[in-house]
Amino acid sequence: MMESLLIANRGEIARRIIRTAKILGIRTIAVYSEADAGLPFVREADEAITIGPSPARESYLSQERILEAARKTGAAAIHPGYGFLSENAEFAEAVEKAGIIWVGAPPAAIRAMGLKDAAKELMQAAGVPVTPGYLGPDQSEERLAAEAETIGYPVLIKAVAGGGGKGMRRVERAQDFAELLASCRREAAASFGDDRVLIERYIANPRHIEVQVFADKLGNCVHLFERDCSLQRRHQKVIEEAPAPGLDAATRATICDAAVKAARAVTYVGAGTIEFIADASEGLREDRIWFMEMNTRLQVEHPVTEAITGVDLVLWQLKVASGEPLPKMQDEITLNGWAFEARLYAENPAAGYLPSTGRLEHLSLPATVRVDSGVEQGDDITAFYDPMIAKIIAHGPNREAALSKLAAACAGIEVWPVRSNAGLLSRIAVDPDFCAARIDTGFLDRHDDRLVATEPSDTAIDTAATALLRNTDGDPWTALTGFRIAGTDDKRVRIRIGDHLHWGHSRPELEANTVTIGETTVLFDGGNAWPISLPVASEVEASQGAGDGAILSPMPGLVISVDVADGDRVAKGDRLLTVEAMKMEHSLRAPFDGIVEKLQVSSGIRVSENQLVVSIVKEQD
Repeated sequence: MMESLLIANRGEIARRIIRTAKILGIRTIAVYSEADAGLPFVREADEAITIGPSPARESYLSQERILEAARKTGAAAIHPGYGFLSENAEFAEAVEKAGIIWVGAPPAAIRAMGLKDAAKELMQAAGVPVTPGYLGPDQSEERLAAEAETIGYPVLIKAVAGGGGKGMRRVERAQDFAELLASCRREAAASFGDDRVLIERYIANPRHIEVQVFADKLGNCVHLFERDCSLQRRHQKVIEEAPAPGLDAATRATICDAAVKAARAVTYVGAGTIEFIADASEGLREDRIWFMEMNTRLQVEHPVTEAITGVDLVLWQLKVASGEPLPKMQDEITLNGWAFEARLYAENPAAGYLPSTGRLEHLSLPATVRVDSGVEQGDDITAFYDPMIAKIIAHGPNREAALSKLAAACAGIEVWPVRSNAGLLSRIAVDPDFCAARIDTGFLDRHDDRLVATEPSDTAIDTAATALLRNTDGDPWTALTGFRIAGTDDKRVRIRIGDHLHWGHSRPELEANTVTIGETTVLFDGGNAWPISLPVASEVEASQGAGDGAILSPMPGLVISVDVADGDRVAKGDRLLTVEAMKMEHSLRAPFDGIVEKLQVSSGIRVSENQLVVSIVKEQD
């Protein structure tokens, strides 16, 4: 077994690796950027070394700095986690050339499966069914558009070197193809340094099912059953579960055998995931499931597989990398119960899922289930990296029991003032369609209006009113209740929740979960966080009209393209400019027909949240 391990990653996966390495008695070495100096993984490692400024390209993506850190600390091995350099064949080769153990897939396998077009050709040759589409070398816009017409709309444009939902665009109409192709290529170039794409048939009722595989250096290869990752938003996974609901034993055996066949085709070693897309319009059938791609690394959602198999996948990685055989053979791996993983993100679903940054002044995560988190209360969520706060993992004897545990756990999450998707996760976990496993990758898009809480519920309003009335010792004048001369107090109270005024009813039976942070009182209700207060007597509800054309940047980021100039006429919905934040592009569009009065920014400029970027005026004005 290796004596020391450098973890070339950050946050929750770094903590996860440290936890298992310490069980094995391995000395752990953390590398960190300037932005991460105060995070828990840095403190928890046996040794930590800084590798550069906050931007990932100058730290976690710098092969030279990580290898230099390994040399300085005498690291015997490097674990890349997931993301960053985990699927970089050049880096894997450099690690091995330096005489350091690479805890990952062989460089040749990474290279073979890293490009989606080549991987599909390889899988076809190995007898694994693949999704119909265009994988050719001609990358001209004309050829790609022609292939899309041949396949038939809607189609999916995917970055050849893509992963993690980046570099992927769904195209509904031919007239949108050029714009979305350009956007996809920009994102692919920024994320992977490769703007090549492929075109696939878009499947109307898709289920995303993936199989965990594991192989050692002695030729043994097994699967650890499947996970269902269909609940996604913008191709980013939100909730994963294992096993996949509705998958019968025969179909499970077929896709798991295909996954092992795929791994053997590239002489795989270590942890890997074979991803399949299924047309679920007629249920899960083995003749309607196709190979999509292989992730040659550990997956973010690996805890659900650990929960149903009792296997520590990181421990297996470290043993296999040290030359040991797989701890279990196929007939020793059994499926036990059901598990869910919900990804808690720093984002605001009510504001179009915009990323949220800042200090976690208050953070309370559930103690009833497994929680893998990279941050603690008092830490900062920055715009430099993925906005994940934590992974909430619930396991039970069956789907219903596991889902009930997940729902309760997500409902109890408290995050402030950074916004989170905890309320969304809580609502998904009790949604009738999700509970009945009526899911596909379009589930969130279809049900967004009922899953995202844009306003507090009546119960939340009454709870806030009850809490505020108690805080004023029941004084109806101070609380602005419905007190009337010569009448009875109707126990209503005028309160402010966020930017709106509400009439709430004082209900003694309600127990309010409130926390005062600085001068702000926050009500936590089903994962949602609502700032509550008593308005002054003269205050009126603030207008929410969006009649003016002052376009503000909704988050801090980098302006990557500007599509208008001063004096241009624009129609409602026209794209004005694009801001990139947390590796995702966000287009700002005209709120009405008008004329560009003043453009405040240019491409390449960094903007802050709520910064004025462009002004639009109605033509008659």
